[in-house]
Amino acid sequence: MSWTEIVIEIGFDDTVSYSDALMDAGALSVTVEDRDEGTPQEKPMFDEPGADANDYAWENSRIIALVEPGTDIPALTRKAADACGMTDVPAYTTREVPDEDWVRLTQSQFDPIHIGEKIWIVPSWHEIHEKDSIILELDPGLAFGTGSHPTTRLCLEWLEQNATQGKSILDYGCGSGILAIAASKLGIPDVAGVDIDPQSIISTRENAERNAVSLHCWLPDAFESAQEGIRYDIVIANILAGPLQTLVPVLTRRIASNGSLVLSGILESQAEDVIAAYAPFIQLSVWKTCDGWVALAGQLKSS
Repeated sequence: MSWTEIVIEIGFDDTVSYSDALMDAGALSVTVEDRDEGTPQEKPMFDEPGADANDYAWENSRIIALVEPGTDIPALTRKAADACGMTDVPAYTTREVPDEDWVRLTQSQFDPIHIGEKIWIVPSWHEIHEKDSIILELDPGLAFGTGSHPTTRLCLEWLEQNATQGKSILDYGCGSGILAIAASKLGIPDVAGVDIDPQSIISTRENAERNAVSLHCWLPDAFESAQEGIRYDIVIANILAGPLQTLVPVLTRRIASNGSLVLSGILESQAEDVIAAYAPFIQLSVWKTCDGWVALAGQLKSS
């Protein structure tokens, strides 16, 4: 038995609506690729919190929809087109996908990740027996953050070397909770996380329970209400340069006297702009680089 992928070449205006309509019509999954990938017209994109979905549609896109064996593909594509108000069904081709043990295949792509001296990020289907190691059990999921990205690695390395600096930490943009959980396992007793995505709050809480650590996490408005005036010895945010510059007043007012601020999700070319944005409040510098990304760090001096 084989599955089928429907491959549709489509323009900017219809990418998001038609992708959603395919899912509603019965597709099992839908992915969107840059049709110009590998050419001079290729357009890299990085998802930022709060951006509109259309910000992440390429001018020339390729939609790939996976459907079950036996699916009436003309009817499905027609239903999706009708839902979008299209007169004609976009042209498409199909290709067969061999039947696989998709769970096993997916799991095989995620091995334990060793970071720093003693941190290991370990999917639940693996076991690591390393003396004196910090084991973070974390599976790939809907919320971003499995430790493989250079920015997450940079933040974890900073935490490993500097966790003893404070008794409290705020992880702003906590995603899967990986940094908050690591901080707790490294000995920080008071750990808080914030994210704009409700799924991230769910993932952080579930991952914290799985790792037997205690932490609190909130959506931003709930955090402001529950933790009004609370400052933290360490504030860490692994997001992207744009949102980090927007969050200057939010993050800097949460740093305790003599506390540390750590920022990542920043390309080397963006570092000076982020440093400049925070300069009126705290002096940041490049702590470390990895594969073109940087982590910035600084200490808020007491007045």
